[in-house]
Amino acid sequence: MNNNDPDVPCGGKDNSRKLGGWEFYEKVLGSPKYVVAPMVDQSELAWRMLCRKYGAHLCYSPMFHSNLFSKDVKYRKDALQTCPEDRPLIIQFCGNDPQTILDAALLAQDHCDAIDINLGCPQAIAKRGHYGAFLQDEWKLLRDIVSLLNQNLSIPVTCKIRIFEDRAKTIEYAKLLEEAGCQLLTVHGRTREQKGPLTGIADWSYIKEVRENIGIPMFANGNILSLEDVNRCLDATGVQGIMSAEGNLHNPAIFAGISPKTYDIADEYLDYVKLHPCPISYIRGHLFKIFHHLLNLRPNSDLREKLATSREDHQLRAIVSFLKEKYEPIHNGEKLYVPEESIEAEVEGDYNLSLPPWICQPYIRLDPEIHKKTIEEKVKIAEDPNTEKRKYFDEDGNAISRKKAKRLKKKSRKPFKPEGAHERNIESCPICSNPLGFKCIFKLCRNCCREKCTTEIFDCQGHRFFARSKFEGKKIIREKKSKKVQS
Repeated sequence: MNNNDPDVPCGGKDNSRKLGGWEFYEKVLGSPKYVVAPMVDQSELAWRMLCRKYGAHLCYSPMFHSNLFSKDVKYRKDALQTCPEDRPLIIQFCGNDPQTILDAALLAQDHCDAIDINLGCPQAIAKRGHYGAFLQDEWKLLRDIVSLLNQNLSIPVTCKIRIFEDRAKTIEYAKLLEEAGCQLLTVHGRTREQKGPLTGIADWSYIKEVRENIGIPMFANGNILSLEDVNRCLDATGVQGIMSAEGNLHNPAIFAGISPKTYDIADEYLDYVKLHPCPISYIRGHLFKIFHHLLNLRPNSDLREKLATSREDHQLRAIVSFLKEKYEPIHNGEKLYVPEESIEAEVEGDYNLSLPPWICQPYIRLDPEIHKKTIEEKVKIAEDPNTEKRKYFDEDGNAISRKKAKRLKKKSRKPFKPEGAHERNIESCPICSNPLGFKCIFKLCRNCCREKCTTEIFDCQGHRFFARSKFEGKKIIREKKSKKVQS
């Protein structure tokens, strides 16, 4: 049963003596080696439970925004989705204000075993929000955040960071966090700039040097595509545990050392979703990762559109069943597999292992240098005046604009939707012909509701017009001023 009530603790703990460092790692977390990373919209309860079934010792929550978590009850209730079997669990927050992060952590501490501060996210949204890896140069602020949480929480605070190009600075950074009160540190062996097509290879040697210079438990992150990588990283770095993100998304059984069939693992995940519901965007995101190699085959390209527009369980199951019916006979040796054309270029390299596309397997990114060369070639072609621009055509073969081609493609996803029809059944405002507001208490459109609230002094929570509240507030102020004058 899910525990979505933010006021009800999940899995009680004895807070009489707060454990830290090695005691925390061994007695509270159970000395975990296999760790599921905090992933935005991807490490939700259903996924965590699937990963625990296949050998994960510790799971992190998705990254939560501390400001929203501390102030928005609905956001907090949706975020705190857990159950008694979902332990040990660490909840991760992002933010840049010490008090706000503490407020959020105090509300979450009864639902988990530790609070993690996200200092590793390199994405553009983290730059805009000023959190994650974009705080790594503000050491005084980070010291304030970690020490404040360490002093006021009943559970430990942990951190997840990325490396600097400067090794000495990376070690000094880790020491600062340890001194501030961090009880467990996760180090991703890539810099802030290594992301997306420029991800490249994580450098484990940095992680090893940090391990040799701090005294708290450590996890390593980066280059984890299989259980063999987990063991190699443990040996190479000397850390206590290995955290996996992308490798785990493509194969949730990575820590069990097996590569299940994609359609079987997808079915299992959908079963967990029934027990622990989550937004459809999370579900589709997971299925796109699991089926990445199958959807990359041209004969299966139409399934991408179907998956992108599926909203119900039966629609998702139909896609899973189609793939199973197609590839299970081949897997069992009943049919011969004829290699199918791939949409994307395969990564070049000399590998001693090749898995069929219906088996869970990692996604190998192109080398950043190859990506840069590809972009340069595309720019040259685009700038060449002799290059013929791509043309678009409708079903009758008539030339159309790119914008119209996109509109037709979007319409093809819902061919039975009437032209200009709205997704919902829109009712008209009784005063004018505008659509009425669904949350309006007077069942009026926005303009008419504003007019009614202003002239008749009413409040409307749906449209957020508060004429009556403001009037009464001003009346109280006037009465107070009047009393002061009389006295």
